Parts: sequence; C-alpha cells; structure tokens
Amino acid sequence: MTDLDALLSEGHGAKIWEPGQKKETKEEQRERLAINEQRMALPYRQKVNLAKRRIEQWADVCYENGKNYAVSVGGLDSITLLELCRQTLGEKVDGISVSALEDKSIQAVHKEMGVIRIAPAKNKVQVLQEYGFPVVSKLAAAKISRLQVPGDTSPIVKAYMTGDMGAWGGFGHNDRFKLPDKWVELFGGLYKDFRPDLPCKCAPFKVSDQCCYWLKELPVQQYQEKHQIWPFLGLMQSEGGRRQYSLRMHGCNYVGENTARSCPLNYFTRQDLLTLALELKIHVPEIYGEIVRDHDGTLRTTGAQRTGCSMCGFGIHMEERPHRFDHLWRRNQKEWDFWMNKCLTDESGNKYGWGRVLDWIGVGWVDPWEYFPETASQTRMEL
Repeated sequence: MTDLDALLSEGHGAKIWEPGQKKETKEEQRERLAINEQRMALPYRQKVNLAKRRIEQWADVCYENGKNYAVSVGGLDSITLLELCRQTLGEKVDGISVSALEDKSIQAVHKEMGVIRIAPAKNKVQVLQEYGFPVVSKLAAAKISRLQVPGDTSPIVKAYMTGDMGAWGGFGHNDRFKLPDKWVELFGGLYKDFRPDLPCKCAPFKVSDQCCYWLKELPVQQYQEKHQIWPFLGLMQSEGGRRQYSLRMHGCNYVGENTARSCPLNYFTRQDLLTLALELKIHVPEIYGEIVRDHDGTLRTTGAQRTGCSMCGFGIHMEERPHRFDHLWRRNQKEWDFWMNKCLTDESGNKYGWGRVLDWIGVGWVDPWEYFPETASQTRMEL
C-alpha cells in the first residue's frame, strides 16, 4: 500500500461504534488529527477521488447492514453532492428534502432533480409562536430559552448567568459555559439577582433553538426511519462549529450508537465545492447568482454565499448590511413584510415579527431599499 493509499483508507468503509469501546488515548487523538490535517491539505483531484471512494464504501456499508441510502438535500453543497453520488453510483440515488424551507429557486432545482419532498412537522409560524425565535446561535438560543422560564431552581441557570458551576461543576468557574454578558443583559431579567452588576432585562418575545428540529430534523429522521435510510450529508469541516468537531472526530463515514451518516465532502473547502459544482455542470439556483472566478483565481457566487430558512436569525448580529433580511426584501417584499412585521400576534393583540427581535438585539433592518440602488425606480410596497 502506498502512502497515499494509507492516507485515503478508512477501515472497512466506516467508523463503527461498538458498545464498551475504550476512550481514545491522547496519542491516538494526535494521530487522528494529523491524518485529518493531511487529508484537508490534499489537492482537489485527490479529494474528489476520496469522496467517490467514500460514497462507494457507504453504499457497501448500507448493503451489509440492510439499509438504503439517499442524499439529504438543501442548498448548493448538497445539490452538488447528489449529482456526485448519482455519477458515482448511478441515477438510482434518491434525494430527500424539506424543500418548502428553501428559497423558491432552490425548490425549482430540487424539482428538476426529482428530489423527494418531505413536509415539516410544524410550520414556521407555529414554531415561532410555540417555541420562539432562532437568534444569536443555536447554543446561545438554548441557554436564553432556559433563562426565559420563570422559577427554574437548577444550578445550570446560575451557571448560564455567571459562569459559576456549583457542586455539579466542581465549584469552578467557566466563562465559556456562561452566556456572554451582552446576552445576559438582554435576556436574563428573570434571574437578575444573580447579576446585580448588570441591568438585566426580559425580552418581549421568546427565543428558542427548536426551529431546526421541528421544521427539518424530526420529519427527515422519521422519513429515514420509515424507509431504513442511512443518509449522505453535504457537510464540510471548513464550515466550522459543531460540524467541524464531529467530522474531525468521526471521519467521512460513521455508524454510531444512535446515528449513521456519510459526509463524502468532509475535507472539501468552499473553493473545492465550487470547483466541483462547475465540473459537474450543476444547475446553480438563482439565489446564488453565478459561480465566477476573481482576478486572483478565487471562486465565488455572485449572489448568496450561503442560504437557509427565510426566518432563521442565527448569526444575524454578525452580518453587515445588507444582511440576509435585506436580501429577502430585494427578492420578495411581501414575504419580508410578513416575517418582519406580521407573522405573530402578542398578548395585547399587536402584530409583530423579526423587526421587534432585531430592534432588541441592536441590528438595523428598516429601509432595506437603500442598499439596492437598482430598485430605486421601482414602486415599493407601503410598509
């Protein structure tokens, strides 16, 4: 076996979890991370070959375990993965998606590719009304949601407010565990006694991390269980966050105690993905614009770089204007008006939406047309 073959190998096609398996030693962890970095640094063509090999291996793993496979499809990344899987395994590979959550141009490409549509477990308005707005980040939203429940005597509430871990945390202090002071001040009003140093307030809306679960994760999970599917996912380490940690830990193909998935694009960068999309002649959804190459050779999309649900606010506080909601106005003014001003009704009977949320966290959103000069001559709807 050559050094390259050794680098590209991965056991029998998947990392398999086994009951009672020993915890990874530090030496094994260093070795795994070193191999991971080598794979991330592979040339584009070798990454594509590796992805194809992982796709073939996953098909074998599914067959050996009596499972079916399909691609979970959303935006450009997974659309590209679906085409790569079909070119590798044949046109029989299904794509499945909660398409209704995507931009209309993405839905059109899904339909063109024959992607199977799955209905959300709840609609968007129900999720916002029952659980709250997805804002800041998924992790922060979960903590804020907990702080919005009155009378919670759990020590974890104090830990979120102060970082003091209490007996369950060895009486230590962990600033990484606590909610940042900026958000404690805006959302920690019910437990302000823990933070007399801050003028903590209660927000006039609920916050939650539950949107993805009800809109996408639960219905997809139920469909996969019903049809015995172990999915292909278009996730990449280069996206960072929890995904990066999981992909570094488990590799491309993984069968765990409660989950099984293949991520053939694990080691791809954004540039690798766009190169592959061009190579496969992917029909790029209109929301992304076109894939173009800048003078320095860098590929980019002329429209959106990333897409998601039109009501998602995770990370909005880090975006400069025009941000995602401004672009929503440019694409669909009526939809923008609904989500910003009318999607919910408060206890006083007043209509409200993301506008109230953005005002509270200090993100501008009014007059989006100022960022799109090309619309200046168009008749704007009365807001």
